[in-house]
Amino acid sequence: MSSRAGERLSAALPGVFRTDLTARTAYSSDASVYRKVPVAVAEVRSAEDLARVVELAAAEGLPVTARGGGTSIAGNSVGPGIVVDTSRRFNRILSIDPESRTAVVQPGVILDDLRAAAGRYGLTFGPDPSSHSRCTIGGMIGNNACGSHSVAWGITSDNVQALRLLLPGGRELAAGRGTSGDPRVDAELTRLRDAHLSPFRTELGRFSRQVAGYGLHHLLPENGFDVAKALVGSEGTCGLLTEATVRLVPVPKARALAVMGFPDVYIAAELAPFAARAGALTVEGMASDLLTALRAQPGRSKAGADLPEGGGWLYCEVGGDSVASAQEAAHGLVEAVRGRFPGATAVVVDEPARMRALWWIREAGAGIVTRLPDGGEAWPGWEDSAVPADRLADYLRGLYALMREQGFRGVPYGHFGEGCLHLRVDFGLDEPRGVARYRDFMEAATDLVLTYGGSISGEHGDGRARSELLPKMYSPELMKAFGTFKAVFDPEGRFNPGVMVDPAPMDADLRPGPGRDTLSVTPVHALSRDGGSFAAAVHRCVGVGACRNLETGAMCPSFKVTRDEVHSTRGRARVLAEMLRGESLVDGWRSKEVHDALDLCLSCKACASDCPVNVDMATYKAEFLHRHYAGRLRPLAHYSMGWLPLWSRMVTGAPGLARAANAALGLRPVAAAAKKLAGVEPRRDMIRFAEEPLRDWFRGRPGQRRPSRSGRTGKVVLWPDTFTNFHQPHVGRAAVHVLEALGYEVLMPPGRVCCGLTWHSTGQLKVTQRVLKRTLDILEPALNAGLPIIGLEPSCTVMLRDEATELLPDDPRAKRLSAGTVTLAELVISHDGEGDEWPFKRLDADAVAQVHCHQEAKGSYDPDRAVLERLGVAPDVIGAGCCGLAGNFGFEPGHWDVSQACAERELYPKVRAAGDDDLVLADGFSCRTQIAQGTGARALHLAEVLHRAL
Repeated sequence: MSSRAGERLSAALPGVFRTDLTARTAYSSDASVYRKVPVAVAEVRSAEDLARVVELAAAEGLPVTARGGGTSIAGNSVGPGIVVDTSRRFNRILSIDPESRTAVVQPGVILDDLRAAAGRYGLTFGPDPSSHSRCTIGGMIGNNACGSHSVAWGITSDNVQALRLLLPGGRELAAGRGTSGDPRVDAELTRLRDAHLSPFRTELGRFSRQVAGYGLHHLLPENGFDVAKALVGSEGTCGLLTEATVRLVPVPKARALAVMGFPDVYIAAELAPFAARAGALTVEGMASDLLTALRAQPGRSKAGADLPEGGGWLYCEVGGDSVASAQEAAHGLVEAVRGRFPGATAVVVDEPARMRALWWIREAGAGIVTRLPDGGEAWPGWEDSAVPADRLADYLRGLYALMREQGFRGVPYGHFGEGCLHLRVDFGLDEPRGVARYRDFMEAATDLVLTYGGSISGEHGDGRARSELLPKMYSPELMKAFGTFKAVFDPEGRFNPGVMVDPAPMDADLRPGPGRDTLSVTPVHALSRDGGSFAAAVHRCVGVGACRNLETGAMCPSFKVTRDEVHSTRGRARVLAEMLRGESLVDGWRSKEVHDALDLCLSCKACASDCPVNVDMATYKAEFLHRHYAGRLRPLAHYSMGWLPLWSRMVTGAPGLARAANAALGLRPVAAAAKKLAGVEPRRDMIRFAEEPLRDWFRGRPGQRRPSRSGRTGKVVLWPDTFTNFHQPHVGRAAVHVLEALGYEVLMPPGRVCCGLTWHSTGQLKVTQRVLKRTLDILEPALNAGLPIIGLEPSCTVMLRDEATELLPDDPRAKRLSAGTVTLAELVISHDGEGDEWPFKRLDADAVAQVHCHQEAKGSYDPDRAVLERLGVAPDVIGAGCCGLAGNFGFEPGHWDVSQACAERELYPKVRAAGDDDLVLADGFSCRTQIAQGTGARALHLAEVLHRAL
């Protein structure tokens, strides 16, 4: 039925419906533990499109589920029928009125986009969940989202003035205060309210974070019969939002952040209400176990160094008319809290960069606590419970006791100033007993929160996770009223069935549930952080959607330029998960759908560091390609680009052949034929071959090895990567001169070595292993002698440092290679003296710097920045991540548009705008190639910059 229905939908509304399995499986889940593969995804562009979708859904008998950024933790945005995605095309800010402090927006507007637009008038939209960079206003209205500033500026329902809502049959309501926009609906809602005045007044609206169920108390006469506010938090069960008028609030001219530390999280919770009453704009809390989980992640062992001493913390932001007044207010708040608890520690920060770094720890919590310090998986479910803030400490003690009693672990954190807790628990959902224990815990936790006068949902809605629990919280009379309220708008139950009314069982349709890993596999990579399990690695993605951040960060370049969920890290993880399950995608490793989802992955590795749970899609892609093409022909580019080290050695190894090849490839017809034969994108320029490779130059130069100085051991091994050795040896020659000027005797490996990068990125993993083993054989004497291996090409350096140990986990030499590999910048900056220790003059220049994506993900640019600072070079570092070429990716057919769009986001414009005397810096061969072909500029490696400064 689904394929035929999909064909009819696509034909009826072309360009809106996506019915291919790749898209459908990418939308099979959100940030919750639930999954439903929809019949179709509708990327609507207008209210007219939306009306047509509703009409077609009715004709096909399909339910409709609205979806914003897909960051729902409760399972509000997954459904078996049509999933409507408003984020890609239905996302305009229609107007901002600074006088009335309102904005009119379409549902797909990203919160941060609205905040940026309102910020020009000194205004903002008050609610700001941690997903603010990718959540939509429509999704926030659906879930009655809150966020850290809601303690001062209110939750979403407090900030909505009017809604336009599409109902079955194409009717549209204009709901606001005093009316739904339809007299008949007003009459029905008035009858409903008058029949249930008592439960509306006594059971609902008892405290700010009680968002479970429908907000029917807003229909009370004393609350102005506000239908718009009553519809906030209805989770798409009553209609589809087409437009919203929201309230904006003024923002302080300056802010300061006071982070206060306490001996434990319970004391922090006890003091949170006082901090809120004292005027803090935020009162966010977390415990030391969240910091422990963060520090267990690779490269983050020193995370949170700015935090004051303690076992629990409160993040309290304050505002002022100036930085000085904000600082004064922050220190005043600290002293006020110390008046209640003298032992409180504190740090007050007003520098934006330090504030962002501290806030990142709290905002990334949903991802961080998905993996416990020992690597165990933790899941949402009991995610957003809330109690009156003055009862939070006791509730928190009870929650920890319940976890101990039932044998679970979890890391609570959240909006302590309003009594709201986030929690991920290590439910064993992959087997039936674990699912039964999940249900037991959810029911026991509901009983616990109700004993403190609390709510099963404090934000993010009820969804599939908690709708079944609503009858525990509310009376039968109120539950009947909920059903009547939905029926007023959606009498046939077409919109988001299974949520709030007639709920689906909380333990049904679990994404990590039994049967999730039908397709077994022994990966080539060790996947040491996932116990050697490819499935566990894929299930790292819990869907928080950080990869959908369009404006900042390096992750995920393909999503940033396409805005397509399929081409986000999360979308790819969902498709891979469906492949492992084997229900919707039945072809296993031969799956075309998975191949299509991974095709635009640049293997930049940004997700390995930027993702809160360190999803490493580049590794997963390599594993998939390894099996997908096992025993059959690969694309031509896998043979040409994947085997580039071999072809480059052959071309440069015969006298005169490199010169002849370069001359021939300079002829357009020859180049076109060569690119066609090699499976290379026809719009790409062919790379050039070195007429004298670096190793040949090194062997043939006179014996001018300079002696070591200042007691240094003096010997280093320069790594002759393929790109430096065979294509741009001037970089290597510059590095040799720089190292010798620093007093080192430079050595090169005595045989042909390679890190295997090009085979790895094309999924030829067995070849990669053989190449690495040969390399270790050749390097063994140097490794035994403890000589540093100096890497010039960042991607090759990452192969030696990170991938070698994962591909050859049982070879101790790989670990020594990893430990002994250093970058040129790391070595140079260790020379902290003057004179012979620092033989470089100042260059005093500005620069545009493109950091290689692998270096940004797996290393650090800090040593390079420090070297440049000592040279007097001021780099404007590109913040958009990957240059877009990404090794073989940009040379492969079908990738040109994405490759160029990545570079046009920031790299190309800044290079074009650079002054004549400005430097353009890029250590990566791919980055330099992309810059040259896209702008005509010649980018310099750090070795060349240092050579200039000698």
